[in-house]
Amino acid sequence: MPKRTKPERALPAKTPPGRKKTRLSPVATRAPHHGPATGEVPQAAASFLSTLGEGIAPYPIRGNEPYMNPAQKEHFHRILLAWKKDLMEEADRTVHHMQDEAMNFPDPNDRATQESEFSLELRTRDRERKLIRKIDEALLRLETDEYGFCDHCGIEIGIRRLEARPTATQCIDCKTIEEIREKQLNG
Repeated sequence: MPKRTKPERALPAKTPPGRKKTRLSPVATRAPHHGPATGEVPQAAASFLSTLGEGIAPYPIRGNEPYMNPAQKEHFHRILLAWKKDLMEEADRTVHHMQDEAMNFPDPNDRATQESEFSLELRTRDRERKLIRKIDEALLRLETDEYGFCDHCGIEIGIRRLEARPTATQCIDCKTIEEIREKQLNG
């Protein structure tokens, strides 16, 4: 019998002497509060945009353009519609898959496996249904010129954060504070 070895893990980066080690919340590491003026694309924004069927390119930020101008609104309108379209198509595929694959297996284990798979798919589709509702709300906010501004403090959410999470309703600071409160309450 071959000897098992532990998988190798990446070692954590060492903090230089004199610097305090800080831990960022998951939200804080997703995208910057305000996008860089250079047009650099954070990995989170690039990966989300590349997953859309139409391969929408990140918005090229220009230094002196106003926030949420018509070009930016059109950019996010395309992103939201493409995302909604992809989710709707996936829901249709799931329905057809479940209809085509539904069988009455004589073996109870096979039936249980099939039910488990269907249950997992239905939970995923339920989460996506809720996401579609958020996308619709974002499209409505886009039409009423409320899109891109924090619901709590009213400041700009930022182009890159919106590209990373197009349904975001809070700036990175308010979201981080909310997550800290949730963590404290849920212990």
